[in-house]
Amino acid sequence: MIDAALLPLQRRVLTPPGQWLASRGVHADHITIAGFFIGVLAVPALAFGAYGVALALLALNRLADGLDGSVARLSGPTDRGAFLDVALDFVFYALFPLGFALAAPAENALPAAVLIAAFVGTGSSFLAFATIAAKRGDKAAAFPTKGIYYLGGLTEGFETIAVLSAMCLFPQAFPLLAYGYAAACALTTVLRWRQGWLAFSERS
Repeated sequence: MIDAALLPLQRRVLTPPGQWLASRGVHADHITIAGFFIGVLAVPALAFGAYGVALALLALNRLADGLDGSVARLSGPTDRGAFLDVALDFVFYALFPLGFALAAPAENALPAAVLIAAFVGTGSSFLAFATIAAKRGDKAAAFPTKGIYYLGGLTEGFETIAVLSAMCLFPQAFPLLAYGYAAACALTTVLRWRQGWLAFSERS
C-alpha cells in the first residue's frame, strides 16, 4: 500500500552500498539468488523455534532484495533480473508460513495453509495483470523503475514484511496474524480482479 512512497528513501539509503558492490563486479542476479537462499534458511529456523534467527534472515533477505535493485540500476537492468526478482520473492513469501506450520502443526498448519492460499491469490492476480499490461505496452507510473508492470494493492511488500516480522516477534500470535493477513490479501486479490476487469475491458 505504501511501497511507492518508500521507494525514494530506499534508493537514498541503498545507493551507496549498491555502488560499492557494483564497483567490485558483483552482479544484481547474484545478490538476488543469494538473498533467496538466505531467506529460505528461515524455514528450518522457524521449524526449530529459532524465531530471532528467522527474523534476522528475513531482514537479510529483504536487504538483498533492495540491494539487487540498486546494483541493477547502476549496471543496467535486465529481463532476467526482473524475472528472478519477482519469481523468487513470491516463493520466499509462500515458504515463510511453512516454518510456523512445521514448528507447531496442531496450532499453525491450518492458518499457514490459508495464508499460503491467500498469497497465491495476490501473486497470481499481480502476474496476470502484469502479463496483459506488458502485452498492451502499459507502464506503472508509480513504479517506473520496476522490470515489469508493478500493480499495487492493499498488501504490498512493506505490509508483508511487517506481518512476517510480527510473526517472528510474537510467534504465539501466528494464527491470528495469519488469518488477519490472509483476509487482507483476499481483499487485495478481489480489488485487483476488479481493476483488471475495468482496465482490460476497453480493448483486447
